[in-house]
Amino acid sequence: MNEPIKTVKCVVWDLDNTLWKGTLLEDSEVFLLDQVRPVLAELDARGVLHAVSSKNDHDLAWARLQALGIAEYFVLARIGWGPKSKSIQDIADRLNFAYDTIAFVDDQQVERAEVAFHLPQVRCYPAERLPELPALPEFIPRTVTVDSRQRRQMYQANLQREAEQEAFTGPSEEFLRSLNLVMRIGRASEKDLSRVEELTLRTSQMNATGVYYSDGDLRAMLNDPRHEVLTVTMSDRFGPHGAVGVVLLEHNPAVWHLKLLATSCRVVSFGAGTVVLNWLIGSAAVAGAHLVADFRPTSRNRIMEIAYRFAGLTDEPCGCLTRLRPAHDADTQRLHLTPEERPLPATMRLEAPRPAVT
Repeated sequence: MNEPIKTVKCVVWDLDNTLWKGTLLEDSEVFLLDQVRPVLAELDARGVLHAVSSKNDHDLAWARLQALGIAEYFVLARIGWGPKSKSIQDIADRLNFAYDTIAFVDDQQVERAEVAFHLPQVRCYPAERLPELPALPEFIPRTVTVDSRQRRQMYQANLQREAEQEAFTGPSEEFLRSLNLVMRIGRASEKDLSRVEELTLRTSQMNATGVYYSDGDLRAMLNDPRHEVLTVTMSDRFGPHGAVGVVLLEHNPAVWHLKLLATSCRVVSFGAGTVVLNWLIGSAAVAGAHLVADFRPTSRNRIMEIAYRFAGLTDEPCGCLTRLRPAHDADTQRLHLTPEERPLPATMRLEAPRPAVT
């Protein structure tokens, strides 16, 4: 069976004779190639990020990107005289992207070869292939959601947020309060399902089971009164974070079954997963129900097990477990908690309903 094509999350562009015609430090003028703006705009609309790696004078090159009206598309720019492989590595690490989700476009074969040697996972393309990139399967995401269309703005806001945090000299909790964070937990609608599906597919470190839920699976849950499909969104004074989490919950009279909790890695530092768990535990306590959470270890989600254990979920036996259907596979653990109400978060405002009680 063929492996699924890994979707490109970020394209790193050279400038001279790639995005524009000419060499900035040698020619009296450089011009944007005709196909560049449509390609940048189309990939941006799909949620593919853009960055720059160019051997150039930084201030002159960035000023030219601004003058050409395309600087806004780039979330990061590494413009200087070092190896391009180092620039691309820095871009990928700053965005927390795996190297095999990065594409690099350059007119110089020697530059592509240098990147391919040091970062063999990065996909390299000659500049003449620029017009065809949007038609290549690796540049076509499975789904394009509302969040996809504003992904660039969310990453740009996050980079501003990180820069302010680095300059902040007080306690981290005080910085979080200064962000005016708001978390909203709400019931998903049909228009939310593509983003929920994407979260179950793309989120890995903060995914409690690693189980993918298709559009059909999620629609079936929406139409089942025993289930709730909940989305978690966040915002702060820098702007929206978009949908950053999903909760799949099944209600039984005496036990609530948390089938999946997945949150974006982008909000780990805000303690988003803990806030969701504490809200859910408190809600179960009010309903007089026990809470059981599925946990299935993967190669990357150890941090999620720690979060569950820290919240108080354990392997303790309980008769309520017999009320649940058997787990899908032998690797899935059932963690149990007898809930008590939890305090509201100190670093953000939480807007959330009580889950329905059956």
